[in-house]
Amino acid sequence: MKILIFGKGGQVGWELQRSLAPLGELIALDHDSTELCGDFTNLDGLAQTIRNVKPDVIVNAAAHTAVDKAESEPDLVRTINALAPSALAQEAKRINASLIHYSTDYVFDGSGEKPWVETDKTSPLNAYGATKQEGEQLIQQSGCRHIIFRTSWVYGARGGNFAKTMLKLAQERDNLKVINDQIGAPTGADLLADITAHAIKKLQQSPEVSGLYHLVAAGETSWHGYASYVLDFAQRAGVALKVSPAGIVPVPTSAFQTPAKRPHNSRLNTEKLKSTFGLHLPEWQSGVSRMLTEILDK
Repeated sequence: MKILIFGKGGQVGWELQRSLAPLGELIALDHDSTELCGDFTNLDGLAQTIRNVKPDVIVNAAAHTAVDKAESEPDLVRTINALAPSALAQEAKRINASLIHYSTDYVFDGSGEKPWVETDKTSPLNAYGATKQEGEQLIQQSGCRHIIFRTSWVYGARGGNFAKTMLKLAQERDNLKVINDQIGAPTGADLLADITAHAIKKLQQSPEVSGLYHLVAAGETSWHGYASYVLDFAQRAGVALKVSPAGIVPVPTSAFQTPAKRPHNSRLNTEKLKSTFGLHLPEWQSGVSRMLTEILDK
């Protein structure tokens, strides 16, 4: 099996190179790759790359994820998050390849308290969410064999993430305020990559599983709860902190003015994924603990 990965330099792309290596030959590209085009602003170049490589599976881990910045550059974010995935999907259909794509809880408006299911009405609050929604729709309309994973609150040990930011701030500042009215599940890039490998094998054997799935770690928390867990773990590991876990001040979303609106309810129902692929999803704390162990040992 030949697998073409886009976005190899990101957190998910990095983990995919590990998880997919046992499945076959990997070609992994980033936006600045030279021999083959991985630049998501060059739609013709992307199509030509797929024609040259002739992969069995295309995995798209590239995206414009700067949510606030997206509000001021709508054309760019639409090209990267919607038009480029559409180009991949059209080429996948042409050569009968499978496409794996990652989307987001931001396609929903964040109302209510129930976990969103795949068939719920989408209504994004910001440009990032709107372009990810369009990307989903264009892939579905292409008719290619695909799996779209909607996920949320993604982190990885490599690169920046919320936990690292909280650790840094708690060591530098005398007080820390964190939002407590947005609810979701921190989800590791490694978990996304491992389940992607499992799903690819299933999709190749059973094309009827093609479709849209919610994929997040089990359980739920707020950003405040997430930060408290991180600082408690660090404190028990002997890290000197100026702010204790109990000292983090919970504040509403309205305390921070940002260009893009954020959904309050980012809960995603994963029953379809678990039943289709026969999976158990670990609690969010287990992945965060493993990530913290890795970064604190460095």
